[in-house]
Amino acid sequence: MEWLKKHRFLILRRLTQMSMIVLYFGAHAWGWKVLEGNLGSSLVMGTIPLADPFAVIQMSAAGALLGLDVLIGAAIITLFYALIGGRAFCSWVCPINMVTDAANGLRRVLRINEVERRVVISRHLRYWVLALSIALSAIFGVAAFEFISPIGMLNRGLIFGIGFGAAVVAGVFLFDLFGVKNGFCGHLCPLGGFHSLIGRFSVIRVKHNQEKCTLCMKCTTICPEKPVLHMIGKRSEFVVMGECTNCARCVEVCDDNALNFDIRLFKQQGKE
Repeated sequence: MEWLKKHRFLILRRLTQMSMIVLYFGAHAWGWKVLEGNLGSSLVMGTIPLADPFAVIQMSAAGALLGLDVLIGAAIITLFYALIGGRAFCSWVCPINMVTDAANGLRRVLRINEVERRVVISRHLRYWVLALSIALSAIFGVAAFEFISPIGMLNRGLIFGIGFGAAVVAGVFLFDLFGVKNGFCGHLCPLGGFHSLIGRFSVIRVKHNQEKCTLCMKCTTICPEKPVLHMIGKRSEFVVMGECTNCARCVEVCDDNALNFDIRLFKQQGKE
């Protein structure tokens, strides 16, 4: 029971990710109507449209004429993640998260993190990749990132059967394992960059209570986006940086109960 309590958010994240895959596969294989399609474009209960807003922006840049259902679906997803925390998609929905988490877990087992490395990639690179994806979409008339996205390849592969996409996913795994820690999600993925932008003002956030903190720093060790925890050891406040994935790793490892989810009200946040 203690283990379950300690890893409750990890278990919930994996259940969410795997449940969506099962529902998508069930729709394809057995005609289920709960969640049809894929992460790029879905239909809930045969009625409610959902669409990846970043893909929609790329298609618009490419000159595609989009239907009203696609635009409504993109608006629903944008509003949802804008409220709960944009990069919650990355840790709670995205299937590549399971691949990169596996790579980072193996890094710890093999002690690769202890080996001095000189490879440095800016975390801002994902925003440049985001802008480049939109620009290339406009130039070549195709949704540029969607054409090579490991996220889409893995998601569609798990639903319809994976082919060449397996090599791309393996490349992401090896890059995170032997290359840069949290390399793809934390530095390169433009979809993560997009969600960090739309979720910057979300209301569900992790809050740090400095009075309870004993400066064990377990949270900063486990966090895949270390800069977001800049307040640890300094002051009580919400984790407000858009790059936070709301994965709750920091909450799980904090034995002092100094980190927990809370509702961020902007007037209160301004006073703290």
